[in-house]
Amino acid sequence: MQKVLIIGAKGMLGQELVNVFKNDKDYKVTAWDFGQIDISDEVQVKEKITKLSPNLILNAAAYNAVDLCEKDKAEFEKAKKINGKAPGYLAKVAKKMDATLVHYSTDYVFSGLPELPEPAGCGGSCSSCSLHEGFVPQLGFDENAIPEPVQKYGQTKLMGEEAVQKNGEKYYIIRLSKLFGKPAKSKTAKKSFFDVMLAVGKKNVSNVDGVKVVDEETSCFTYAPDLAKKTKEIIEANKPFGIYHVTNEGACTWHQAVVELYRMAKIKTKVVPVSSDEFPRPAQRPYVSTLINTRLNPMRSYKLALREYLKKSKI
Repeated sequence: MQKVLIIGAKGMLGQELVNVFKNDKDYKVTAWDFGQIDISDEVQVKEKITKLSPNLILNAAAYNAVDLCEKDKAEFEKAKKINGKAPGYLAKVAKKMDATLVHYSTDYVFSGLPELPEPAGCGGSCSSCSLHEGFVPQLGFDENAIPEPVQKYGQTKLMGEEAVQKNGEKYYIIRLSKLFGKPAKSKTAKKSFFDVMLAVGKKNVSNVDGVKVVDEETSCFTYAPDLAKKTKEIIEANKPFGIYHVTNEGACTWHQAVVELYRMAKIKTKVVPVSSDEFPRPAQRPYVSTLINTRLNPMRSYKLALREYLKKSKI
């Protein structure tokens, strides 16, 4: 039986990881949240985890107040401790115990300006050729793309990735984007985008002007239960250690996602596409941050996952 430590166990992802591993008799699960461990305290990390001696550590704890981190120096320092330094502490203790570490990162480590891919065999020496006929490029960033965050939050998450790579040995860094699922048990956790937009849509049904939603920031959604299952799959398949991109299929903008959400939930509120300039925010967002998966079997589309989410939410 493998001993599994799940950190951030009351978060949206953490609670799903607990469910997935607890339902398998081959694992003995220990679930810790902020009340049980402060991962920004290196001494505490070393002492408590060494004493527990798990075979597998899943770090689902993170600081994710993107705009607050951007405008407040103290919050930025907090983000650097939790997102940037703490993963390195976990990697050190995991290496010492010969344990496997799973650490979760984000599409926000990328700039939002992916290179335009060319078809296989293209030498780039002509403006057009038969290779380009019918070729539809996939815009986004694969696992080997060079990170270049455009905001402080992304910088702290990249720091965490680098700390794991520097201090760890047996590790998986899993990047995700736009997480959604059952609301977290943690009181400090944010609501998911879909939770927020459901409430807004119901409130504004009679508003003829509708709800304005940014029609930019193309990326993929990640359904927390699917990510938890995929995490277990990666581990049990003994996949090579390294970086993985795990999202549900189907890149879209915020606006496109809300249109789909309201259609499924039968909410009649009009959805109005607007530019990001309509809602100025302290932190810059990547214009395109689609995570391209080249190392795993793809997950189901976010639309199928969204339908399940609504059914379980009894919407």
